[in-house]
Amino acid sequence: MTTASFIMQSATATVDIAEDSFEENGGAKEKEVVQEMRPTFKKLKSIEKHRREILLRAELPFWKILLFIDGTCLHEFKHDFLVWLTMAIYIGIRISANTLDYIPESATLLEKTNIGVLGGFLSFFLVLFVDQTKTRFLAMYGFSKACSGRIQDVAGMARVQLPPELGRRLVRHFNAAQVAGYVGLNAIGMGSPYSKTHFFDVYNKSNHLLTPEEMKELDRHDWDHSGLCMKELCTWCEQDIAEARMAGYINTYQETYMHDRVLQFRAAMDGMYDYTDQPPHFFYIHFLVLLSALYLPLFAIDTAYATGWGEETCIGLDLLNGVIVFLQCIFVVGLRQLGTKMIDSYGDDLEDLSVILYVEATLEICNTIMDSKQPGGRPKFNAVTEE
Repeated sequence: MTTASFIMQSATATVDIAEDSFEENGGAKEKEVVQEMRPTFKKLKSIEKHRREILLRAELPFWKILLFIDGTCLHEFKHDFLVWLTMAIYIGIRISANTLDYIPESATLLEKTNIGVLGGFLSFFLVLFVDQTKTRFLAMYGFSKACSGRIQDVAGMARVQLPPELGRRLVRHFNAAQVAGYVGLNAIGMGSPYSKTHFFDVYNKSNHLLTPEEMKELDRHDWDHSGLCMKELCTWCEQDIAEARMAGYINTYQETYMHDRVLQFRAAMDGMYDYTDQPPHFFYIHFLVLLSALYLPLFAIDTAYATGWGEETCIGLDLLNGVIVFLQCIFVVGLRQLGTKMIDSYGDDLEDLSVILYVEATLEICNTIMDSKQPGGRPKFNAVTEE
């Protein structure tokens, strides 16, 4: 055996061992770790409650809004190294300016620079970035509400047209498809905090969405790492509708109407998956981060040198320009963080969409529709003829 052949066989064996190890151990362990890292339902409810409280703050007086730290850009600043680096540069230069009794040559040279041009370009791209991510965020909010609306449409038709057993089965499957869809988001993008164990199973237990036999049928799919369960449940809904048509409970027009609602639901869910799978380009994000990392320290240097040296120093002016530097950090870093947070709308941040609210509101409305009873049964109206 030649040396080259031995090396090739060794490399192949190493790859085979690595693949087998991943399939037998790594893959399962990796999923288990992901499962453990995802929050429990109690934690999700706590985040949701805090998230809804923050949304209500928008209508408070301005002086009350200024008193909050969580859910604001100020809360994020304590973790942002660039903010503290920028302020440290400004403070360091101003300390030197107050200790020296002459104007350094570098201060004269910096008077010829124009940092404002870079700030103008950066402001434009930051505002554009936030506008784009806000459009994505509102689009995904629309998809979530559309899913809820289509389920309610079908529930209303099922209540008045289908026998109770078939109608409730259809609505069960449709609600299960919504919850499974949010769980499947973990398969793409940045992942999702909603897991089968701590999200779907909780609602399945409390609302009896799927029977044990139906759950067993869906076990062939990976709930936490694909959207296939949602797709199959949508197909089950269409089968329920077709069964109702063949049994004569609905006519062709009503069947088409219900099928259309199921397809609209699936299209809305696909929209969530599409947006989650394709965030803004990393090139764009890196471009903004790079500009910010260069601009803020330069702005701090320019402002610190222009504040005065030697006998021209003034503590009041030092503090005022320090506030200006900090405000510039708030503008640049705040806009960048705001845009970044709106990219992943289905995460566990306080700024993300209220998935639990959408699911529970839909379940409550569907239960109300399916349990609705009109006093006296269906009224009988006689035709009115003109004399």
